Amino acid sequence: MNYEISNDYKAFQKQLEAIVLNFDSKGKPFGNQDRNALKLFELNEKTLNVKSFRVPNLVNQIAYRFFRKSKAQRSFEYGQRIKSLGIGTPEPIAYYEFKTFFFFKKSYYISEQLDSDCTFRELKDPEYPKQEEVLRAFTRFTYKLHENDVHFLDHSPGNTLIKKRDNGYEFALVDLNRMEFKPLDFDTRIKNFAKLATKEPVIKIMSDEYAKCISHDVNEVYNLMWKYTQGFQDDYQRRRRLKKKLKFWKK
Repeated sequence: MNYEISNDYKAFQKQLEAIVLNFDSKGKPFGNQDRNALKLFELNEKTLNVKSFRVPNLVNQIAYRFFRKSKAQRSFEYGQRIKSLGIGTPEPIAYYEFKTFFFFKKSYYISEQLDSDCTFRELKDPEYPKQEEVLRAFTRFTYKLHENDVHFLDHSPGNTLIKKRDNGYEFALVDLNRMEFKPLDFDTRIKNFAKLATKEPVIKIMSDEYAKCISHDVNEVYNLMWKYTQGFQDDYQRRRRLKKKLKFWKK
């Protein structure tokens, strides 16, 4: 077992280890369980969110064992890094990995559970209260990511938690294991919005706000954002059709 614990939680090493070792039999299931398992645990009057990554395929078991950082380790390290930049994310607490001599097996990422009002997914509903106001605030948050050289590769509808505060809105990134840290050019910045929405009115609001942030022509921003959005949706639908065909032949 390999692990790393944040300084604020080192005193709870035994409790954290017990949580990981008893993950299958204890804890409260939370959220989508399709790809990885998520559970909530109580510790010292706080609720912890524990993500159990499934065992990778054979090739990746070797890759993660010898050549690449695991998803759990990346989530922990990226969480610490973006928090140091003043970007919201649930407090990173620890990661744990289980390996054999040749293969990588299970891994876990532990963070504090954050309450939220919604994710970006709910913002796509035109009836959502103050939709435009929240969309513009979300766009400014994305601009902050880009200005801090953060390229969040999983910038998709369910991966930003949104909380209304008296002075505005707070945003927190989750599902952190796919990020790049580098200066982003104009094209990469706009393409980073491609997975978020499908409706033209939402794209118009975000492109208008982002154009203001970067002092760029709004039509150019809109046209490029809409182009990348349509391109992503076309690819997504193509993959879905292919997946259905493969499932049919398997039957």
